Amino acid sequence: MTLSIVALDAIEILDSRGNPTLRVWIRLSDGSEAYADVPSGVSRGTNEALERRDDEDSWFDGYGVRRAVAGIRDVIRPALLGRDPTCQPEVDQHLIELDGTANKARLGSNATVGVSMAVARVASMALHIPLYKYLGGSTARRLPVPMMTVIDGGKHANNGLEFQEFMIVPRGAPAFSEGLRYVVDTFRCLRAILHQRGLSTAVGDEGGFAPDLESNEQACQFVLNAIEDAGYKPGEQIAIALDAAATTFVESGSYAIRGSGVRYRTTAEMIDLYHEWACRYPIVSIEDGLGEDDWEGFRQLTARLGDKTQIVGDDLYTTNVRLLRRGVAEMTTNAALIKLNQIGTLTETVQAIELCRQAGWGYVISHRSGDTADPFIADFAVAMGGGQIKSGAPCRGERIAKYNRLLTIERELRSQAQFWDPFAGLE
Repeated sequence: MTLSIVALDAIEILDSRGNPTLRVWIRLSDGSEAYADVPSGVSRGTNEALERRDDEDSWFDGYGVRRAVAGIRDVIRPALLGRDPTCQPEVDQHLIELDGTANKARLGSNATVGVSMAVARVASMALHIPLYKYLGGSTARRLPVPMMTVIDGGKHANNGLEFQEFMIVPRGAPAFSEGLRYVVDTFRCLRAILHQRGLSTAVGDEGGFAPDLESNEQACQFVLNAIEDAGYKPGEQIAIALDAAATTFVESGSYAIRGSGVRYRTTAEMIDLYHEWACRYPIVSIEDGLGEDDWEGFRQLTARLGDKTQIVGDDLYTTNVRLLRRGVAEMTTNAALIKLNQIGTLTETVQAIELCRQAGWGYVISHRSGDTADPFIADFAVAMGGGQIKSGAPCRGERIAKYNRLLTIERELRSQAQFWDPFAGLE
C-alpha cells in the first residue's frame, strides 16, 4: 500500500517562554496522524534561517505566527497533498523550493521545520517503526551523553552572568540512565549549596539555576563544589561544559566580562582565560567561546585547546553546510552544535551532521531556550548516533520530556543500547 499525505494543518501554540510557536499536523491515507511542535531560540546566530512572525503589536507583541500558519495552509498544504511521506528528502527539497530563498525568509524556518518533523513522525508511525530507527536505521542504538544545564546566564537569565550555560557531563557511567542519575544528583546538590548561601534557586529559560553571582568563574566553582558534594570525582565521573554564547557580550570588538568591574578582553585574552580555566576545572567542552565573526580567533582557540577540549561552533555555523565547510577547511573548531530549526528541514540538518562525520568532528544535538514538550530531538539524537545531547536542566517539563523519552528508548533497546564517553579521545 502506497502512503500519501491527505491532510495537513497548523495552529499557533505556546512555547516554554509563553511565546507563540507552531504545531503542525499531518494525516495519511492509512489514517495515521501525528504532529510536531516547533522550538524557538532567543540567542540566535546572524546566519540562522529566519522564523516567520507577524510583526503586529496588537497580537502577542508582534511574536505571533499566524502568517506562518497561513503559509502552511495556503502554500505548503496544496503542494504536499498526495505526496509520499516516506520520501523525506524529496518532501524537504519541495519545501526548500516552495520557499525559494536562501534563509527561509518567505515561508519561515518555523513553518518548514514543523512540516518536515511532522512528515518524519507520521511516516514512522505508519510503518510501525520507532522514530529513532526510522531516521537512523535498524542499527541506531547509541544513547547520547546528556550535557545538562545547571546554571543559566546570558540571555537565558536575568542574573548578570555573561556566559549562557554552565553544564555538567557524566563520564564513565555504564548506561544512559546511570549517567542521567549522576548529573541529576549533582543538580540537586547544587540547589542545596545555593540555598545554604542564601542565593536564589529560581531557574532560567532552560531550567538551570539563575543566582546572582559575582562572576562566571564563581559559577564554575559552585558547579565543581556540587560535583564533589554529590560524591563524584570531578573529571573522572562528571565534567563541566560551557556555552559562553560570546557573541552576546561583544562590545566594539572586545569581550566585556564582569568581575570586579567590567573588563574588556581581546580574543587572545579570552583564549588565555579558557586555557587557565581548562587547567583549573574539568572542562571538556566549550561552545561559542568567541563571537560568531571571530573565525581566526576560533582557529587559534582550537589550536590551543582542541587536543584536550571539544571546541563547539553554534552561532558560528548555525547548522549551515556552507559555513561548516569553511570551518572544516580552516580547522576553526572540532565540533558543531546541531539545531533543526536553525536550517529549516530535517534533510539539511542530516547533511550538516554528515559533514561533521566526514571531518571527524563531534556534533551535539540541541534544544532551544523556547522549547515545547515535543521530544523529537531525543529520537533524533539516537538516530544520528553522535553521542551528545543538550536538553537543559532536570527541571521544567519541556526539558524533562526529552530525558524521559531517552529513558524509554533505553528500555526499548535493552541489551542493545550503547552508551560511551564521547570525550575519551580528547584526553
